[in-house]
Amino acid sequence: MRQRIIVCPVIQNEGEYLLCKMAADRGVFPGQWALPGGGMEAGETLEEALRREINEELGEELCITDIQPWTFRDDIRTKTYPDGKTEEIYMIYLIFDCISTNRNITFNEEFQEIAWVPPETLKAMDLNEATRITFAHKGLI
Repeated sequence: MRQRIIVCPVIQNEGEYLLCKMAADRGVFPGQWALPGGGMEAGETLEEALRREINEELGEELCITDIQPWTFRDDIRTKTYPDGKTEEIYMIYLIFDCISTNRNITFNEEFQEIAWVPPETLKAMDLNEATRITFAHKGLI
């Protein structure tokens, strides 16, 4: 089984959290709302990986001014690829609290849509399991 270290930003702007609705045909949590993030690449520091993932998934205009390590967690997930192939992966999540000074986002094909969500709305959303656990640990749901 392959192992991946995943950097995961919990991005906040003016009291709301950024969530991304995953593409319906791929990923670990197809069609559900999730936090952005992804796997570290060889030779990257944690912050380099986090900023790269934010830029790749959300565009270069989103301005992140504060990054604080928050917690970590692990689990085993099944990833579905665009061609329908699947793979079990042992994932280690490194989760960071991040503050953005704007909401300028250009998301990539990994997502169907994005939303800035107030804490009181989180509980009613179709969050993937990992995102639900993260917000529960934060005491938001």
